Amino acid sequence: MTAYVLVAGGHMGGWLWRDVVDRLRERGAEAYAATLTGMGDRRHLAGPETDLETHIEDLVQLIDHLDAPEVVLVAHCHGSFPALGAADRRPERVSRIVYVSAPLPMDGFSVHGLVDAFEPDPAVRDGWRQRAEQAEDGWRIPPPSLDGVQAQNSVADVPADALARLVRLAAPQPLGTLTQPLRLSGAAAELPMSGVFCTGTGMNIAMVESLVRSGEPRFQVLAEPQVGFFELGTGHWPMLSVPDELAGVLLRAAAGEGQRVSA
Repeated sequence: MTAYVLVAGGHMGGWLWRDVVDRLRERGAEAYAATLTGMGDRRHLAGPETDLETHIEDLVQLIDHLDAPEVVLVAHCHGSFPALGAADRRPERVSRIVYVSAPLPMDGFSVHGLVDAFEPDPAVRDGWRQRAEQAEDGWRIPPPSLDGVQAQNSVADVPADALARLVRLAAPQPLGTLTQPLRLSGAAAELPMSGVFCTGTGMNIAMVESLVRSGEPRFQVLAEPQVGFFELGTGHWPMLSVPDELAGVLLRAAAGEGQRVSA
């Protein structure tokens, strides 16, 4: 039986996936929401040494302690980096990686490095740099305020109580988890992959088709036959705004469904 391991992004813990975990279990699936070191109820365990490798090892240990022979790794936002790192270390245990409103990690890039290299808006790049430079005690980035969440991401369709909980439970992010480059062996390169675009953020499958048609080598992986895509008509937080629909998409992704893009 396949188990789902759900990974939250920056400042968030496993609590973020509560409604989706419930829906998956109601439909007969195993589901586990990971809380990485320094996040959620493990925020007190972070220190200056907490980095991307720490979060990768958190997921490796969770995978190793599950009885299910295979897991579907589901990553939201910047949780895609530790998720791919864990898949690279345990490719024989991972049947698919599903990226939900998330960037596609690249070998040799950190989260900050990817933003610096590929974000076209200089104001966004500068904002990331400033947050890093202003890290508390030199190693942790304060969680965003309600205004910050609303300004940085689409919160379309998120109920007011869920948005308040998101802000209340957001934890400081250890800087090293965002600045340490991801190092891959290539072991996960052939794993099936799914992308879930939340159209309220301005992302959609048509953009993937355009990137593939550009001929840029790093985007050609998106046209591989084991890669499929889905769209959800909501904002950046589908686990809060449309948990039923997201759970359904995750089940379909695990079954190999999804729109393909041809080169």
